[in-house]
Amino acid sequence: MMNTGQTPKWLGKLTNFTFIACMLVGAYFVLQVLVVTSFRIPSDSMMPSLLPGDCILVDKCSTGARLFNVSDAVDGKEVDIHRMPGWRKFRRDDVLVFNFPYQPGRWDSIAFDVMKYYVKRCVAVPGDTLEIEGGYYRVAGYKKHVGYLTTQRDMAMLPDSGAAHILMETFPWSKRLGWTVKEFGPLPVPAKGQMVRMDSVSWLFYKQLIGWEQRRRLRIDEGGHVYLGDSLIQEYCFRENYYFVAGDKADNSQDSRYWGLLPEPFIVGRAWRIWKSEDRNNGNIRWNRIWKKVE
Repeated sequence: MMNTGQTPKWLGKLTNFTFIACMLVGAYFVLQVLVVTSFRIPSDSMMPSLLPGDCILVDKCSTGARLFNVSDAVDGKEVDIHRMPGWRKFRRDDVLVFNFPYQPGRWDSIAFDVMKYYVKRCVAVPGDTLEIEGGYYRVAGYKKHVGYLTTQRDMAMLPDSGAAHILMETFPWSKRLGWTVKEFGPLPVPAKGQMVRMDSVSWLFYKQLIGWEQRRRLRIDEGGHVYLGDSLIQEYCFRENYYFVAGDKADNSQDSRYWGLLPEPFIVGRAWRIWKSEDRNNGNIRWNRIWKKVE
């Protein structure tokens, strides 16, 4: 007679296997969301540091992973983005992976696109004042070079009239300022809690940022008075940190020189190591790039 009180061995093994599989899936999910994720380099804008076909590990943990409603973000709804505590801040020359802050054809306002990622090098951090002098990036009060120096030398050799393959005019797209990829700034990069005086120049610099923070339009009248919605404002205190980012291949990079400053909540994390690299032309693995640190 069968002992009905005893669990069959196959059922016990299946239960154990299911439990282990669930634990592994849960661990993978936690790892992806909170610690590290993978990103494939699609273009040559970060050459030679990163090549098309490189697969990089992105460190989310050290500066704190982001938490937000993914479903709402995918549906194009506005989401509140929170960042967990980390043990370091984003630094100059970190290579950052981030959600591109604009939607196609909408350069007048910042929007979070959870499906569109860019990778660029951090050139200036919150509180910095950035200039481009003769093609070279300069941060006021900081004596070291920032950005990828080799391509800055190439930009310095450009004639002031420009070249056929390079767009010379830059953010904030003002004929009055006349900024170019060779002569740019000074541009103060706002930090959280920093107060700025609002005038016709700061309106040019920060109208998209303030409009995104406040979810209200920032406008200016003919007399140079700045309005947030219907309210006249003479100064503004920023709620978020911002960064200036640029591609290492400066002559083929859509970066902060053209679209402006990057909000910190849009940053996924910093590129850490290349875990795989495949030549897109022939499918060969570039073994010399495996586990190379991203610098």
